[in-house]
Amino acid sequence: MPRFDLSPEDLRRYRPEVSEPADFEAFWTRTLDASRREATAPDLIRHESPLKLVEVYDMVFSGFAGDRVHSWVIVPVQRDVALPAVVEYVGYGSGRGLPHEHLAWAGAGYVHVVMDTRGQGSAWGTGGDTADPYGSAPAFPGFMTKGIRSPDEYYYRRVFTDAAMLIDAVRELTFVDPASLVVTGGSQGGGIAIAVSGLARDLVAAMPDVPFLCNFERAVGLTDRMPYAEIVRYLSVHRNNVEETFFTLSYFDGVNFAKRASAPSLFSVGLFDPVCPPSTVYAARNHWGRGEQSAEIVEYAFNEHEGGLGYHWQRQAAWLASTLSTRPS
Repeated sequence: MPRFDLSPEDLRRYRPEVSEPADFEAFWTRTLDASRREATAPDLIRHESPLKLVEVYDMVFSGFAGDRVHSWVIVPVQRDVALPAVVEYVGYGSGRGLPHEHLAWAGAGYVHVVMDTRGQGSAWGTGGDTADPYGSAPAFPGFMTKGIRSPDEYYYRRVFTDAAMLIDAVRELTFVDPASLVVTGGSQGGGIAIAVSGLARDLVAAMPDVPFLCNFERAVGLTDRMPYAEIVRYLSVHRNNVEETFFTLSYFDGVNFAKRASAPSLFSVGLFDPVCPPSTVYAARNHWGRGEQSAEIVEYAFNEHEGGLGYHWQRQAAWLASTLSTRPS
């Protein structure tokens, strides 16, 4: 597929005005406060595994409205002190999978936490374990339009709340350094990591990889690929709901969370990416911390949505080690 978006030079300058509701911060404060009132202590259950160099736990924590959400916690056996933790969110349609699929960060000396995405885990990969016990008004198949008629009912309100509540749970783990929490994820996981970066305080780093869920109005008008195309298909039927739909999405746009991020970040982007158009990635990156916080980006000039794959993990590992070693004490 040829490049279809802005030129690389224009991408690096792209900083669009994105709709932001007046009560954006109040909405998320209310949402998180309500869920924290319902929260109970996480259950940390040792998971039997043939893996010998790591310990694996199934941590079931309180997410949105106290709902119980699964996550893997993978911990190096050899450790003398509390370790930094890399909290990862997964791609659209996938679940947390199986523990042996998540060994790189633990192998590099971090606690690795992988959140299951509620209701997902049956489109690809090796499955998930967390239900989403909520219905919605009529929606197009998938998750992008589930509850989209109201910010309070929208699917990603629950997912983003789960993701932020996971940070609370990880901070309480005795083998984790609570001052050294990092968020990451690819595609949908990258979009969730951006949201958490705007909702959680005192993160030390964020690494959104080819992130989804950013600059919605541009994305749905620029690409015909799923999942953004779910919104297009929905609006092609619900012709009178355009304003209502984009009003809801404005509460979940990664650009509005990126503005509020306070940790340094390392983004990635594929300049041929037809799923998450490059300009939508740059929209979040170029607004990161309102331009007052470091936001590096690695461009994969000839790649689509796969981005840098294993090559990018090496970049992330080197960048994260440097970031942790140079942070103020």
